[in-house]
Amino acid sequence: MKIDLSGKTALVTGSTAGIGYAVAKGLAAAGSAVVLNGRGKPRVDEAAARLAKEVPGGKVRGIAADVSTAAGCNELVAALPEVDILINNAGIFEPKNFFEIPDEDWSRFFEVNVMSGVRLSRAYLPAMLKRNWGRIVFISSESALNIPTEMIHYGTTKTAQLSISRGLAKLTRGTGVTVNAVLPGPTMSEGVEGFVKDLAKQNGKSEAEAAGQFVRQHRPSSLLQRFASVDEIANMVVYVSSEEASATNGAALRAEGGIVDTIA
Repeated sequence: MKIDLSGKTALVTGSTAGIGYAVAKGLAAAGSAVVLNGRGKPRVDEAAARLAKEVPGGKVRGIAADVSTAAGCNELVAALPEVDILINNAGIFEPKNFFEIPDEDWSRFFEVNVMSGVRLSRAYLPAMLKRNWGRIVFISSESALNIPTEMIHYGTTKTAQLSISRGLAKLTRGTGVTVNAVLPGPTMSEGVEGFVKDLAKQNGKSEAEAAGQFVRQHRPSSLLQRFASVDEIANMVVYVSSEEASATNGAALRAEGGIVDTIA
């Protein structure tokens, strides 16, 4: 299978690092023009320059905008009125005892993880439907199905993304537009790498040993028994963004290493 996204424009929110950056790189390698996004212009510009070097000949640009706010989403849409592919990747997480999570944190998580995708989908989906082609992908999490007791607020927002993506998919009935969600599990992003290094140092283990121990202890149902790489998640996202995935719509696609112990 050769995925060719030539002539398409993709926006990946929260894409200066981690899964978002890997997705942007995969889309650019497949021929799509890619727009990176983050809150700060210096970091967005640096990521765009790095991606342009890593994918020679790729069409890459960056737009700094805070998609956790309505104003930031409006600013982004004003700078980029139409896209063919929207990857709603921007998100935050934080382990916290349920009884210590204030209302403000619940609201902040909802604004970043849920409303950013709602606002941008509302802005970009109508033109996709008019053109009869488009892809919207929400980067959810296995935590949407396997709610972590240490991050109930995070899990709740990830479940909400599944509801939104499924509902939006129903609006595309009979068209060439699809809306799906991808559910990563523990993934070795830059932030996690730092966490694993600290864990290894604290326990006198190698980083590989510390990472494996963490997965076995905190995600014992994992069939992968390790952290996924960001590229492994990006591969799924690039596929579902392609023409080849035209029959996949309204789906919650797992890339979580078999953590969720259900068949359906």
